[in-house]
Amino acid sequence: MAALNSFAPTMVGGAADLVESTKTVFDGSGVYSRAHTGRNVPFGIREHAMGAIVNGLAAHGAMVKPYGSTFLIFSDYMRPSVRLSALMGLPVMWVWTHDSVGLGEDGPTHQPVEHYAALRAIPRLWVIRPADANETVVAWRVALERKDGPVALLLSRQNLPVLDRSGMGAADGLERGGYVLWDSSSDCSPTREPDGSGDGASSSEGGSGGSSAGRDPELVLIATGSEVAPTLQAGRDLAAQDTRVRVVSMPCMELFEAQSSDYRDSVIPRGVAARLAVEAGVSMSWWKWVGDGGDVLGIDRFGASAPGPTVLEELGFTPESILARARALLGRGG
Repeated sequence: MAALNSFAPTMVGGAADLVESTKTVFDGSGVYSRAHTGRNVPFGIREHAMGAIVNGLAAHGAMVKPYGSTFLIFSDYMRPSVRLSALMGLPVMWVWTHDSVGLGEDGPTHQPVEHYAALRAIPRLWVIRPADANETVVAWRVALERKDGPVALLLSRQNLPVLDRSGMGAADGLERGGYVLWDSSSDCSPTREPDGSGDGASSSEGGSGGSSAGRDPELVLIATGSEVAPTLQAGRDLAAQDTRVRVVSMPCMELFEAQSSDYRDSVIPRGVAARLAVEAGVSMSWWKWVGDGGDVLGIDRFGASAPGPTVLEELGFTPESILARARALLGRGG
């Protein structure tokens, strides 16, 4: 947001009394009140009202790009406003942080598990869950440039590694919703920039979502958000054991579904039945993408009160657990 400050002067918003935690503030841009002008709006502890105000700012139509922010778990309290932003086609931004059981000690009451699926169920809402800092940059760009509807950014509380993109797909593959992050049989360095038009054009050499050279993978691992890094490690470990593996980052199902079938098939080949999706939330969103021959490592239960890394480990979101689940899937297919 500091980088955007001078380039998006009509971007206005704030958080529902959690700005110190969500970090959604324009430093030095003033706090709005009845007596003072400013871009930072202190909405108070009232998520639904915040959503209504953000929608009203967008409906005003004066080139304002408004946003509202809170913990993802509290999106429940503002769902009517979020739904209306999609119904009305308002170009607003919902910035939700603390997006998984990785939140840790606050326990199940504050750990979202069903919220990814619940938000994806809202028509015309783009739900983006970026994997690292580079995908997050692209996600902000997508959100700023959308003019016909709302975009939700789902961001972690815990620190995530910045993925080394050498030999991997470029982060701007996010513009198409999902892309080949890494394939054991090819260098996934991009050969072209995605145009984001959804026309299905793609490279035949991997890169930002094209098919990799050589044979199809034996296994496709699909992940989103904070689960991408451990899934990538699991994929590399499995590839070291002579298995052809592809790792797909799918930060936005809505954008991926909007692409042509040719593009989607180039990322997740139809002929590969062994597909494992990994996300620290309820599994229902993922069966469409893994099919009858696939599996989902999700959380079809509530979380637990413990340090975030402990919760993630106990619930199976480590490279070792993902590797074991992938081996089981391959064994079942055999």
